[in-house]
Amino acid sequence: MREIVEDFSRLELNLKAATDNYRYFRSLLDPKTKLLVLVKANAYGHGGVEFASMMQRAGADYLAVAYPVEGLELRRCGISLPILVLTAGTDFYPEIIETRMEPSIPSLYSLQKLVSVLREKGLRDYPVHIKLDTGMHRLGFMTEELPELVDYLKDTPEVKVKAVFSHLCVAEDPREDSFTLGQIHLFRDNANYIADGIGYMPMRHILNSAGIERFPQFQFDMVRLGIGVYGISALPEKKLPAVASLKCKVLQIKELGPDDTVGYGRWGQAREGTVIATIPVGYADGLDRHLGRGRASFSLNGHRVPTIGNICMDMCMLDVTGVPCKAGDTVTVFGDDPSVSELADILGTIPYEILVSVPRRIHRILTR
Repeated sequence: MREIVEDFSRLELNLKAATDNYRYFRSLLDPKTKLLVLVKANAYGHGGVEFASMMQRAGADYLAVAYPVEGLELRRCGISLPILVLTAGTDFYPEIIETRMEPSIPSLYSLQKLVSVLREKGLRDYPVHIKLDTGMHRLGFMTEELPELVDYLKDTPEVKVKAVFSHLCVAEDPREDSFTLGQIHLFRDNANYIADGIGYMPMRHILNSAGIERFPQFQFDMVRLGIGVYGISALPEKKLPAVASLKCKVLQIKELGPDDTVGYGRWGQAREGTVIATIPVGYADGLDRHLGRGRASFSLNGHRVPTIGNICMDMCMLDVTGVPCKAGDTVTVFGDDPSVSELADILGTIPYEILVSVPRRIHRILTR
């Protein structure tokens, strides 16, 4: 397996970079504030089990996943931290309960379904996180739904409100700060309403990565660290180290003539003396086809080399004319140079989309 990993594509995960990013965000918080790290979507493409293990060692207080199946995988692999399931649904409550994960509850319907399962099992005080909709309008209780929620909770000993939380939708944009502050103030008021109704104050969390950097005065009892720990800051002046680097080795070098073309559709046009390198990364590996035809360039032996022709499913070709290189040399598709943000800008998207597009067939390797 070692030879396969070394000869083909791999996503290198820098343990020091991940730890440094974690410590940076931790430094912005009061020591008493808990820090939750999001490892949903295979840890934003980095490798769910690998990254969760790193964050458990780093000292995170909580982890969060999107779906129950993600949390079950972490539990099977020995992750013992509390796990919040953000999109718990209603079909996997028995598995969530069995593994002591904590479901997000966005509606009275989902709460009632959970309570029915807890009653069947004879359980009480099961921890839940009540999700509030403060303006994103995705999931969560609206303000006008809270009286019915509180009345139900007061007569339902099967659950314990471990936390009340909401999600900021535009915390990274200074032009929308009035909206973000409105979300935060509504969240505070609604959380207080719930606490008054049930007779105790649950843990509260609303800040995401951008919120931690830009609104630390509203950290409440816990914050949720997502894209920031992977190396993306909401502050233009703050450069965080990239955790993930997608790398591969050159498979073959060819010299072409002026009548030669490259790739499907013959979109790559060679010139006299054009030299190309073929690498084992394609759109099945998360390399968007819109990065082909010279729109993006990658790092090879200290040089930036552009794509040439269309990106294939499992491979793409690079124009390495004038760059000393040979089969077996390493190409960096993204990492420190180019950054994932640079590729996202070319595509008109966000770094998240590129990171989560790296499939599981790409081996994850921990480096220091």
